[in-house]
Parts: sequence; structure tokens; C-alpha cells
Amino acid sequence: MADLSQIVKAYDVRGVVPAQWDESLAELFGAAFTEVTGADAIVIGHDMRPSSPGLSGAFARGASARGATVTLIGLCSTDELYFASGALGLPGAMFTASHNPAQYNGIKMCRAGAAPVGQDTGLAEIRALVERWSDEGVPQPAAETGTITRRDVLGEYAAHLRGLVDLSGIRPLKVVVDAGNGMGGHTVPTVFEGLPLELDAMYFELDGSFPNHEANPLDPKNIVDLQARVRETGADLGLAFDGDADRCFVVDEHGDPVSPSAITALVAARELAKHPGGTVIHNLITSWSVPEVVKENGGKPVRTRVGHSFIKEEMARTGAIFGGEHSAHYYFRDFWNADTGMLAAMHVLAALGGQQGPLSELVAQYDRYPASGEINSTVDDQAGRLAALKAAYQDRAGTTLDELDGLTVTADDWWFNVRASNTEPLLRLNVEARDAATVDRVRDEVLAIIRA
Repeated sequence: MADLSQIVKAYDVRGVVPAQWDESLAELFGAAFTEVTGADAIVIGHDMRPSSPGLSGAFARGASARGATVTLIGLCSTDELYFASGALGLPGAMFTASHNPAQYNGIKMCRAGAAPVGQDTGLAEIRALVERWSDEGVPQPAAETGTITRRDVLGEYAAHLRGLVDLSGIRPLKVVVDAGNGMGGHTVPTVFEGLPLELDAMYFELDGSFPNHEANPLDPKNIVDLQARVRETGADLGLAFDGDADRCFVVDEHGDPVSPSAITALVAARELAKHPGGTVIHNLITSWSVPEVVKENGGKPVRTRVGHSFIKEEMARTGAIFGGEHSAHYYFRDFWNADTGMLAAMHVLAALGGQQGPLSELVAQYDRYPASGEINSTVDDQAGRLAALKAAYQDRAGTTLDELDGLTVTADDWWFNVRASNTEPLLRLNVEARDAATVDRVRDEVLAIIRA
């Protein structure tokens, strides 16, 4: 029997195919998902990985055997699956391993309206059923087998996004898009069609072997080609999508990366113009700039832990209009509280095309403080190192500590956060300050304790 502890993560299923899971297991997941959600109809999509059609088809068979009517939307981005779940009012399953290497695949599951399924919201029960049914076999359903039909929602998805951000009146822009051979190559041409955008398409061929570079734009080595093309062609900006195109990373006209915190602040200001007085969620390692911009634009910032389940829970609890993370995930109330990199990219295009200056000048107002970026340290004793940090700072004058997520220490002119990785023996450090010299000083001081 497969070791589900290795593939059922906090928010999704993910592992090597076929070594860790295969179509027979996918069929059991389809049956269990239908049982746990109580769904009489579901929608399923998949990315461009070679194993995705077979796995998603097996999941569909398992769901239909439990009586569910299945709508297959085929090749799609993860946010396109969320759109289908929201627009059709159906629980959904997306087959993707996002930016993981080619041999991986996974399932992101949601309830109707794109509500996330994680460990505390159904995934643990799904795992338990799959384990039981792997051993005992799936009981025969009382209902008749459900039908499996196909539907293309790409045009509806594009129309929905274009209804949320009007790009028809912007000045013409030249934009380079690096799809990384992922699903952005499928969605971008339809979303951008007919708009005043000169599209320079890089790596739009759907290829789950990722022949050009990993589809993870947060790793600097994976945006080198995009940066070079923007500089060579004099483009106004560059956009890079990850493998399942739910995250988007931006570079300016110089090819310089734009901080996801700056994008969060920019989009927050635009969403607050539409929804005055709204709440904006940000995780605790986004820049000081984010809550400042939210307050300046009449909104209410709410700080939360890192991770999409926490962001979505807070958005649902507070009725927030928007949420942003340092990892380039952007969440919108107008998109069922789900994350969509495409909609964030459209906000950037609208903001840039609605004025005459370059992107670097536009985002400068949202990128106010030097930061270290995330620095990982391999440690044998995560808890012990965090305790040592707490002891070093808890009695220091002028500092406050909190443990919402790891350890955050805040002073008047700097802050740092240290969090333990859930999957590796790592501590992750982020530092921000009012000047670069202070960033360096605090970084070195904290690393000396972590690595002692």
C-alpha cells in the first residue's frame, strides 16, 4: 500500500509518479473526495504534465463510480479551475505539482466556490478513506454511476477576469511573458487577446518536462532569460508565471525584480479604490509598506500567518477584499477568495498603462524599505535555535516579540521573522529595516545565533 504520509501534505496531495502514487490511487482519491464533500457533481482540470490526463481521468472514474456527475475542463491553470468551481458552484480538483520537477504530480482540491480543502477542512478524512479503501476495497455506491462530460471554460475565465480589470483603455504596452512551458502558455493568449498589449511570448509551448528552466519564478535563476529579453527589447515590463500559473512574478523595464510586497501594496490600493474601507490581508513577512499603503488608502490591514489556508480563512472571516503573500500569491474577494496571478498581473498592467511613467517609478512608492529576502539555514534543532533567539531578544529594550508564526521581533527601525520549515531541517529568516546598513547588521546578528 502507498505511504500516504509521504504524499498528503497540509494543503494538497503531491508526490513522484508512479513511485509514490499512480492512477489506481488517483481513482481512490476521486471516490473519497466525492464521499467526504457529499458532492453530486464535481469539476476536474489538469496541467501539461505527461501524467496529468491519466491521473485526472482516473480521479473522474472514482468520483463517477460514487454517483457524481463529472465535468472535465481539460488543460487549465489552477486559477482557471478555481474559476470553474466558483462559476459553476461545484467542488473541484486540479491535477498539478505547480513548480515541482517533471516526475511529480499532485491534486489541489476545493469545495464549491473554490473553498480550500486542507488537513483541517476535509483532506485528513479523504486520506483516511483512501487508506481504508486501499485495504478493504471501495464499497459499492447505492446511486447510479454519474456521467463524465467535457467542457471548455477558458473563454469564460478570460471574460470574467477582463470584467474585473478593464485594460481596453490603457496606453499600448510591450510585455514579455515567460510561461516556463507551463499553463500560462495556455491562458495568457486568450486573456490578452485584442488588448493594447504587444505580447512577446517566451516558452509558451506546453511541456511538463520543463526544458528551459524550472517553472518557479521566485528562484532568481529562473527569471534570468526574462530579464535579458526585457532589456534587449526595451519592453515596458516582464511577467513570469509558475507551472500551474496561479503565481505571477513581475520585473520592471530595467529587468529588475519587483518585490511581491510592492505588488501587494499596488493591488491593495487599486482594490480599495473599488471597495472603500475594505480589509486587506497580508502575511507577517510582507513589507511594512503593505499595511502603510492600506491605511493610507482608507483600508484596514490584517496580519496573518504564512500559507494560503490562513489567508483564505482570514479573508472569509473578515470579508476582506484582497490578500497578498511574499510568495507572489494574490487572493481576491471578486474571485471567490482564491488566488490568481493573472488578475494581479492585469492590475499591474492597468496601473502602468493608466499613466505615462515607467514601472520602476510607479512601484517605487510601494517599495519603501530595504530587506534581506528569505535566508535559509540548515539546523539540527529548530526549536532549540528559536528558543535561543527568543532568549536573546525578549528582554532587549525597545523590542517586542510575537509568535504568531515562528518568532517575530520588532523594533522602531527594523523587524525580523524566523520560521521553521515544515518539510526540511531549515530556519527561514526575513529582515526589513529603514536603511540597508541596519538590515545587514540585524541579519548578521540573527544568523550568528541561528548558526551558532
